[in-house]
Amino acid sequence: MNGQKMAGTARVFALIIVACQVLLVNASFQPALVLDMAQILLENYCFPENLVGMQEAIQQAISSGEILHISDRKTLAAVLTAGVQGALNDPRLTVSYEPNYTLITPPALQALPTEQLIRLIRNTVKLELMDNNVGYLRIDRIIGQETAAKLGRLLHDNIWKKVAHTSAMIFDLRFSTAGEISGVPYIISYFCDSEPLLHIDTIYERPTNTTKELWTMPSLLGERYGKRKELIVLISKRTMGAAEAVAYILKHLKRTIIVGERSAGGSVKVEKLRVGDSGFYITVPVARSVNPVTGESWEVTGVSPSVNINPKEGIAKAKSLIAVRKSILKAVQRVSDIIKQFYAFKDKIPALLNHFAKTDFITVISEEDLAAKLNYELQSVFEDPRLNIKTLRGSSDKEQELDTTLTTPSSFDNLNDSVFNLEILSGNIGYLLFDRFPTPTVLIELEDQIKEKVWQPVKDTENLIIDLRYNTAGSTEALPILLSYMFDTSSSTHLFSIYDSIQNKTVDYHTLRNISGPSYGSRKGIYVLTSYYTAEAGEEFAYLMQSLHRGTVVGEITSGTLLHSRTFPVEETSLGITVPVMNFIDIHGECWLGGGVVPDAIVLAEDAVERAHEIIAFHMHIPALVHEAGDLLEKHYTVAEVAAKARRLLQSKLTEGLYRSVVDYESLASQLTADLQETSGDHRLHIFNCEIEPESLHNVPKIPSAEEVGFIIDALFKVEVLPGNIGYLRFDMMEDIKVLRAIGPQLVKVVWHKLVNTDMLIIDLRYNTGGYSTAIPLLCTYFFDAQPLKHLYTIFDHSKRNATKVMTLPEVLGQRYGSQKDIYILTSHITGSAAEAFTRTMKDLKRATVIGEPTIGGALSSGTYQIGNSILYASIPNRAVLSAFTGKAWSVSGVEPHIAAQASDALNVAQKIISAKHQKKKSGK
Repeated sequence: MNGQKMAGTARVFALIIVACQVLLVNASFQPALVLDMAQILLENYCFPENLVGMQEAIQQAISSGEILHISDRKTLAAVLTAGVQGALNDPRLTVSYEPNYTLITPPALQALPTEQLIRLIRNTVKLELMDNNVGYLRIDRIIGQETAAKLGRLLHDNIWKKVAHTSAMIFDLRFSTAGEISGVPYIISYFCDSEPLLHIDTIYERPTNTTKELWTMPSLLGERYGKRKELIVLISKRTMGAAEAVAYILKHLKRTIIVGERSAGGSVKVEKLRVGDSGFYITVPVARSVNPVTGESWEVTGVSPSVNINPKEGIAKAKSLIAVRKSILKAVQRVSDIIKQFYAFKDKIPALLNHFAKTDFITVISEEDLAAKLNYELQSVFEDPRLNIKTLRGSSDKEQELDTTLTTPSSFDNLNDSVFNLEILSGNIGYLLFDRFPTPTVLIELEDQIKEKVWQPVKDTENLIIDLRYNTAGSTEALPILLSYMFDTSSSTHLFSIYDSIQNKTVDYHTLRNISGPSYGSRKGIYVLTSYYTAEAGEEFAYLMQSLHRGTVVGEITSGTLLHSRTFPVEETSLGITVPVMNFIDIHGECWLGGGVVPDAIVLAEDAVERAHEIIAFHMHIPALVHEAGDLLEKHYTVAEVAAKARRLLQSKLTEGLYRSVVDYESLASQLTADLQETSGDHRLHIFNCEIEPESLHNVPKIPSAEEVGFIIDALFKVEVLPGNIGYLRFDMMEDIKVLRAIGPQLVKVVWHKLVNTDMLIIDLRYNTGGYSTAIPLLCTYFFDAQPLKHLYTIFDHSKRNATKVMTLPEVLGQRYGSQKDIYILTSHITGSAAEAFTRTMKDLKRATVIGEPTIGGALSSGTYQIGNSILYASIPNRAVLSAFTGKAWSVSGVEPHIAAQASDALNVAQKIISAKHQKKKSGK
């Protein structure tokens, strides 16, 4: 609670207390009585931090005369109760007026004679041995540790010994309404192991201002129940005090399942204290509990059950839970055995077994919970969506149907109707529709018919559309036969591999070199149409066409249904576990885990044919576009050997079919950019598509009019002289030299005159993304002496095959800043292009200290070139910049600052550095 709330609480309470004295002496004023009640709270209330400032507020209320005029004492007590509870948000605080009340302190339980204690325990403890070796223990009063020690042997022999051997226990606290907190560790310890000792509660008592930690006990009389056997705790709305502490602790130690309804929400200790001789009493919680696991307490709010049920049905529910939970370990073991025997990823199995051994199933109270828990744990280890546990409700494995019409050679009409449908579309495009994959036997038996009616007619088409939108089943073994027709027969192509965990062997599948029909070859385009219904062998075919870079997939994401899993029942439960017993491995060594094939072009299934025609037309232009991109690269890129290497890569990928996945200009631009940057290591090199001709092709700087000059200066430059005569110059764009010369006189007058006489200068380029590089020599010139001229850098133009040495200028408008005063340049991750070049030049020549983040790594100059007559354009760095200091080409990775700092903090860092240097100079060090 913050100080403002504390003060407000204290003031509200003070006003209420002041009101009570109105009645006590017939409206005569007795401040002592008010202070007595406040003192009781300060000395006894278990949240003293909530009373900070209370006495001062009371004194202020007394002095101001703020009082409440209530004549009836009991009404006043009720008002005070409402006020106190509202002010401190604690319903346990009550004020009562009881002039005839006599405070009676009952004798301590441990002080009673032994015989009386035995009778008390017999009346408050009940036990029973139920069927299936389930113990039932009901305790209606939690005895304290001293009483337990006094009666230890008796309690053990007559109670605990009779239930300790059971395999599960129902611990009934539904009627436990009284007890002592000191007995809580005694009970908790019996349901925990001896090691390690556990911190189970922390009790703070306000009257003594002491804090005591409660821990499990290292030694006990008799055997412990331990933490492995099942324990169900029953509670009700009558469960109160120490019994709530027991239930709360066991719940958050994850030792038990709580069954019933929310408990009463009692207190560790509450006392009823008299306020002077007034006849008023205040009931105050004098101690509080804080659980070390949750940092909270069961007090006031009560203990919430794990299973909410009418308490009258608690025992029956507990028995059913024990029955369910007894099956959990068996079910987990069975699941582990099935995975160990059948799961295809053998290398991951030890991790699972180790994970299961450490998994806590305390929250599982039904088979549905167990399925959800096991699925969560399985995926946390395997991340394999094919591995799944679910409740089997009368389901059975779908038996394979034998299609007799496809097991023997019959008329082709039957084959045509049931399997293949072939058309030759306009544009010499073949269209092949089949709704299931035949078995290898059928394909072999009908090889001649398929050759004559399918492959012979389709062999001379320029492109082939294979429609699998309604293909929902079939045999994986048929894939190599069909795929063999889509590759050159001159060599054997590895298609995929399958690992069978049951047989523990891997089989590699290749194209067949002895197919009887004509091969479609590996060069012509194939377009596979899919839908949400495409499943099993159909989606495997689509997946392979993608991974082999042999075709373009168009349509909807496939169903994600695989043929390589089996479902096994988990004995003694209604659960079943689906386990992938085979791994489908592509040529890259990647296992396909299902989830559906994502098409290269995602469209609705009904639009797939139309979209395929569009992509076929687009693919006709790709070879020319790739060739033209290579030409531009060799002609303009700054490093000739890198350009030649990149061109060879593009051509190689085109030949290998790696651009079959691109379906429009945008995806082609993205793929070409990725390939070029991967080969060159130059992130400045990129391809983009643009419907309108880019401005950069004809970007001529506009010379501003006289009226525009002022607006340009205001927009581009921010100037300030900071304390200590430190100049600050921010500009967010690099203008062309012609523009700067046009605005030069006004710029010198408005901007430069304010800065030139400062002792040092901070140049802020954190928001400068670049612009024209032509002005860099002019800007640099201001920060060097007139003579000798300074070599800034050398530019090598690849297109023109010449080198130009860039120097400072012999003359500038206005006064130079010179070469002696300190310059600090601030940078960020977006500082780029010409702004970056200026920064690198000043750093190379040791003329400035760079502070901030590494710059973006942009080119000093890139040319934009149209690729053929398309809407694709290539941005190619066409100039290499050589450092005047090292003679080496500038790196493309950006400028590393001398002092790294967050961009947002760079100015503060610069000012601190300047201040530190000033102090050092001042002290003469």
